[in-house]
Formats: sequence, structure tokens, C-alpha cells
Amino acid sequence: MTWLITGGAGYIGAHVVHAMTEAGERAVVYDDLSTGIAERVPQGVPLVEGSTLDGDRVARVLAEHEVTGVVHLAAKKQVGESVEQPLLYYRQNVEGLRVLLEAVTQAGVGSFVFSSSAAVYGMPDVDLVTEETPCVPMSPYGETKLTGEWLVRATGRATGLSTASLRYFNVAGAANPGLADVGVFNLVPMVFERLTEGRPPLIFGDDYPTPDGTCIRDYIHVADLAEAHVAAARALRSSPGRDLTLNIGRGEGVSVREMIDTINAVTGYDSPPTVVPRRPGDPARVVASAERITMELGWKARRDLRDMITTAWEGWLHHHPRP
Repeated sequence: MTWLITGGAGYIGAHVVHAMTEAGERAVVYDDLSTGIAERVPQGVPLVEGSTLDGDRVARVLAEHEVTGVVHLAAKKQVGESVEQPLLYYRQNVEGLRVLLEAVTQAGVGSFVFSSSAAVYGMPDVDLVTEETPCVPMSPYGETKLTGEWLVRATGRATGLSTASLRYFNVAGAANPGLADVGVFNLVPMVFERLTEGRPPLIFGDDYPTPDGTCIRDYIHVADLAEAHVAAARALRSSPGRDLTLNIGRGEGVSVREMIDTINAVTGYDSPPTVVPRRPGDPARVVASAERITMELGWKARRDLRDMITTAWEGWLHHHPRP
């Protein structure tokens, strides 16, 4: 079986490619390299440069590589940017998915794993977010992910395509320094950047209804996340017609202040954070219930918060060497 992995040169995508190949699966990467890095793709894995909006090119790749399953990670993913450019996000994330699914079904591909997000939930007012928690996305990005789930599920029901939508929570860490997140859009690299520039980390609001007043999130190591994709792909292959929607998290909440304290401890810095006003739309607590994925796939996160910070820091130093 050969898996086409769209966005496979990106931060998460490259981890999925490495996990798939290490598990003995054949992979082909399809990436427009707008944010992906070709060097992340393992040697021996074909890399085809292209957009999911190019249906003819996608169809040729599916045929030439005899693809039997797809893991779709290619997407725009910055919440703020999606608010400023909703048409771009709907074109890339929804129309790109529609074009891809059309090519997939015409080619007779049997399995499709979709990269979704906890952003579909919006601001859930629950201690643990289950897959049945109502989805009320608060950004065009979250809307495109929820629309994508609907499109994937409807296509599966109409064609017999086996599908899985994986709702990621907060991803951090690196399997090796070369695969680390080089963007500065998430909390961990944002704190790294400020520490190494001699500036204090920022906390956006400390008056939330949580034990220390800061937001609480569920962090998942990217290597655990990648292994969940392998488990989902194999489950679809072994059970034709299956339809899964699964959270990927640890089921443990970590506050922003706790995260910054851990980062200071791991990196050796001692920089107290500066509290600034809340950002609009930040929910107080978003923590996954991870029971269903364990029941359905036998998968459970194995790496803890310190593993995430330590490997992320090694990756940061790899890409930002000190003078």
C-alpha cells in the first residue's frame, strides 16, 4: 500500500512521513513548498511539488505512484491570518480538499485521513472536550476545518471511501532537531524567541477562571501525533467503509504560566513573564478527552510535557544557533 501525504514537507507532515516509513509503510509526499522544507522529507521518499488545487497534477501523482491511501495535511493554518484573508483560507482549505477528494474517488483510492483541529470546537465550556462536544468555530480557519470534516464524511458515505478526521490539540516538540517547528506562531517557539532575545515571555491575561488565572491547554508531542496517524491509516486499511472522528490529545491541561515555568527550567533561563491584556477569543480551558482514540485505535500519548519542551528546545537551537 502506498500513502500520499499532502503537506508532507511541513512541521507536522514531515513527522507523519517519518513515522509512516519507520512503520514500514510506503509514502509519497505532495507539497507546494510554500511553508514546507524539502530537506525534511526522508531519503528515498518521492517528493512531488504541487498544489491540491491542481486536480490534473494530483490525478497523475495518484496514478503514477499507485496510491491507495491519502493523509491530507496540506492547509493554511494561522487563525489571525484567516480572519484577515477568509477567501484565501476557504480556497486553499476547502476548495483544495474538494479537488483532492474528487481525484481520490476517481482514482479508486480506498482510505483518507484528514488533518482537522480542536479549533472546530471554538470556546467549549466543559472540563474535557469529547468528540460530541458541539462545534462552534470562532475563526475562518476553524470553519474550514469543520467544513472539511463534513466534506470528507459526506464523500465517504457516498463512495465507500474509508475516512478519519483527526482533531489535533496543541502540538509541540520534535522527533529530531531537523524536524523542529521553525515558525513562531505557537506558544513554545514564541517563548523561545523572546527568551533568546533577552525579552520576557508574555502571558495574555491572568484573570481567567483557572487555578492560576492563565489559559489552560492540552499539549501533545508531535511524535505521538504522528504515531496516531499511522494507527488511523492502518485502521482504515483493515476496515473498509470505516468513518472515524477522533481527538488527539493527552487529556491533561497545562496552564500558560506552568508552560513558561517549565520552559525556563528546561532552557536554563530565569525570566519571569510579563502579563499583558487578554487576546480576544481565547477560551479559558480547552482539554481533550482522549478516551475514544484509545478505544478505537489502541493509541495513547507516551511523551510528557518535559519531553516536548526539551526536544523543541534542541530543535530551536539547531535552527537558531547561538553566536
